[in-house]
Amino acid sequence: MALHRDIFWVGRQWAVTGAGIQAVDQRLRGVLDIEISRLWDDDLVRSRRAKPGVNAVDFDKALTVARERFPQTPDPIIAQLAALGVVEAPVVSPALPAMQLSVEGRLARFLPQWRVRR
Repeated sequence: MALHRDIFWVGRQWAVTGAGIQAVDQRLRGVLDIEISRLWDDDLVRSRRAKPGVNAVDFDKALTVARERFPQTPDPIIAQLAALGVVEAPVVSPALPAMQLSVEGRLARFLPQWRVRR
């Protein structure tokens, strides 16, 4: 797999890109790459670091840069868009209150139906 077009940091063996951490050596075909959504998965990080031939110092630097660039958020797509500068902050309208639904413990067939009127 080729490196993502957005490259933020390049080391000897690893690169931090818009897709996460990618191996610079393209002969590996993305086998050791780590996606943005899995940057905070410590078991995956330890398994990648333990692979033979991995430069641990370069990997740790790439992991540090990637975790600074893509902070841990519930949605990795929003994190990537925020890192690229597309999304600055969520838009909150003070005029409209947030819609809250609570259906825990209730059967769906007994819930009132609602429709949007035009």
